[in-house]
Amino acid sequence: MTEITTAATTKRAASSFDLAGHPIPKFDLPNMEMPKAFHEMTEMGVAHAKDTYAKAKVATEEVADLLQNTYATLAKGANDYNLKLFEIVRVNSRSAFDYAQGLLGVKSPFEFIERSTAQMRQQFAKFSAHNKELSALAHEVATRAAVAIKAGVSKAFNKAS
Repeated sequence: MTEITTAATTKRAASSFDLAGHPIPKFDLPNMEMPKAFHEMTEMGVAHAKDTYAKAKVATEEVADLLQNTYATLAKGANDYNLKLFEIVRVNSRSAFDYAQGLLGVKSPFEFIERSTAQMRQQFAKFSAHNKELSALAHEVATRAAVAIKAGVSKAFNKAS
């Protein structure tokens, strides 16, 4: 069986372009030179592709920088906001402990109502002030992020023009 396979392989190797025992004719292509216009058109296409790639690369780098700057701005803003929240929690905790300590010395129900009413008024005033501070801080962070995005987008559009 080895001899048959080897003989068949040898026969096929000798005539690899035969189809069912009929040879395929070989055509020699004439040595033609491509027209100059075709070369110029190809070169222009390659140059345009390189230019487009370079512009896309620059635009991608600018978008990455824009995202990085925006993220840094938002991260700093979120950090500032969180620090303000911690400060508010600290102030409110201190106020709650002071109120509780003050209640320990109450001698009458009238004094209890008086101290509780004063504490509620004070807490409402603090809540309003803290709410204004947090709103202003959130607005400032959003404005800084919007300015960073606007600057980056304007820069990208100016380069694209």
